[in-house]
Order: sequence, then structure tokens, then C-alpha cells
Amino acid sequence: MKKELGKWLMDIAKYLTTAVLLSSVFNDIKDSWIIYLVVSIAIVLTLLSGLWLVREEKKEGE
Repeated sequence: MKKELGKWLMDIAKYLTTAVLLSSVFNDIKDSWIIYLVVSIAIVLTLLSGLWLVREEKKEGE
């Protein structure tokens, strides 16, 4: 269960990255640094959480 949640969180991080890259190409946002900062923090948190959950599952399976 933890492994699946970890994979899901890593997928969310990938989708956020893709959304930010595409929106930066197609839109000209005035206060873009705030958006990039918030989304970057969200990407890092979801990616680290996903990696932590996947790592914990591997330790238990050994």
C-alpha cells in the first residue's frame, strides 16, 4: 500500500513539473516567481514523500 502511494506521489510531482513548464511556455504571468516558488516546494515535497514511501517498502520486503 505504501509503495503504491509513493508511486502516486512521484507521478503527481511529474505532473506538476509538466504543468509548470507548459504554462511558462504559453503564458506570460506577471508575478511568476511566486508561482514558481510555491510549485517548486510542492514538487520537492511530493517527490521526497514518494521516494520515502517507496524506500520504506523495500526495507520491509528484504
